[in-house]
Amino acid sequence: MAKHYEALQRAEAERKRKAGLGPEPSGSAAVGWDTTPHSAPKPKRRVRKLFRNASESVSNAEDSANELNKRRVAILQPESFASEQFRMLRGRIDALATQQKLQTVAVTSANPGEGKSTASINLAVVTAMSVGRKVLLVDCDLRRPKVHKTLGLAPQSGLAEVLLQSSTFEDSVINVDSLGLDVLCVRSLPGNPSELLASAQMKQMLAMAAEVYDQIILDTPACLGLPDSKTISELSDGILVIVRADVTRKEDVDAVLEILDRRRLIGMVLNGVEASGSQYGYY
Repeated sequence: MAKHYEALQRAEAERKRKAGLGPEPSGSAAVGWDTTPHSAPKPKRRVRKLFRNASESVSNAEDSANELNKRRVAILQPESFASEQFRMLRGRIDALATQQKLQTVAVTSANPGEGKSTASINLAVVTAMSVGRKVLLVDCDLRRPKVHKTLGLAPQSGLAEVLLQSSTFEDSVINVDSLGLDVLCVRSLPGNPSELLASAQMKQMLAMAAEVYDQIILDTPACLGLPDSKTISELSDGILVIVRADVTRKEDVDAVLEILDRRRLIGMVLNGVEASGSQYGYY
């Protein structure tokens, strides 16, 4: 009789547990928690959490490294399919340059993350490979600069310092001798980026650079929501718009074309298209 009573007690306890009316059975300690009131977590679960956090950190670091490598594909894999596409882009710009002045080319996109910095950096790299051509890459994104990180540079001064006249243009330009490329990075993020980019100092700086360099590539901020890209594009000879496949909406492309001066638009680059046999998906 006592055995039946104990079985009924266990059944009733199980029913209450499932209904949320009773304590967990002792077997619940297997998940790493004590069943006594106000108990602290056992180390087992905390260790699992630490391992999970470490795994996520490693994964994020790998993603960041992969993203940086994609932005410098013309450096790491100069013979790759993606690098050849940037050479083709350079060739098309050179062909257009026989019909109109294209010494200064601004590269933009509708939204962040669509590949404008990737296009700017790789276009500048392959253009600098041309024999006898002096090329300058300028990071004009005073909000989210990427050029210095991608190229592994540590500028002591940059675009903001030049425009604020706390440093000279000559002292701020970094020569990447291995690439045959000069770069003006962003070091500090000013509180008035739009005003600096629209200043007389910006116009004077580009005019001075045009006396020294055969080709100037401007990596501008994304176009929608900010005046920066329009301001810079009006100081350039031509504009390239980067469109990311399956990401950039047609409405956003239409909006960009309404904002920018179409007379300066020299073309669009479709980015993010997977090519057969190519590690990096760029056109």
